[in-house]
Amino acid sequence: MSESFHIPLMSELAAEGRQPEILFWVGCAGSYDARAQKVTIALARILHEVGIDFAILGSEESCTGDPARRAGNEFLFQMSALQNIEVLKMYEVKKIVTICPHCFNTLKNEYPELGGHYEVVHHTQLLQGLIDEGRLKLQGGGVFEGKKITYHDSCYLGRVNGVYEAPRAVLEALDNELVEMKRCRSNGLCCGAGGAQMFKEDEPGEKRINIERTEEALATGASIVAMNCPFCLIMMDDGIKGKDKQDDLLAYDLAELIVNNLEKSGK
Repeated sequence: MSESFHIPLMSELAAEGRQPEILFWVGCAGSYDARAQKVTIALARILHEVGIDFAILGSEESCTGDPARRAGNEFLFQMSALQNIEVLKMYEVKKIVTICPHCFNTLKNEYPELGGHYEVVHHTQLLQGLIDEGRLKLQGGGVFEGKKITYHDSCYLGRVNGVYEAPRAVLEALDNELVEMKRCRSNGLCCGAGGAQMFKEDEPGEKRINIERTEEALATGASIVAMNCPFCLIMMDDGIKGKDKQDDLLAYDLAELIVNNLEKSGK
């Protein structure tokens, strides 16, 4: 898994008359945030490893418009959405995978009302499918083998779209002990970033939400908190640093845990 590989652009494949099996929608965080970029690379490595023919839009991809709509700017949302829909139509995109639950929700549930109809899967669902099909073979949990791990349900994958089992099924395929937080699944606690909160100042209160959630993760005794969302990953990392618990708890996306496993198994 250490070798380099080329990630093709949709424009490159179109010039060759080719259509990839799936479009990897990288998203704003996955493109520009240094921490989320590691998740982007991890998923790209997994897709390459299992032989999935995929491509990205590169500079032709723009924000889905989710933060604009959540912040109340419907006009900006529709402008962004219609621009993306035209690009996706040009390349005749039918199936999309994304690492961001916000992108997942917007592409899957909100673009259809503007004419954009696609099969959209979150990367945790794709990973579960690959494991179930035997295309993604795991040989233990790598450096995390035998350690306690807890899982944070992001709002837009969990409560909004009802995806609870796929991420846990991926974790079960690793040699870790899953310990649930007090608030999980449909009763999970927001990390504090959703609804465009990521981009505004904190509202008055006694405690930041991500600190509250970090305390719940620490209370499980787990050494790893698994995530499925770049926003949650950023907020949990900040919460862990705020509690000065970097030596006790590490936050990783599920794709990063899988890549660690593949590296150890020599794939």
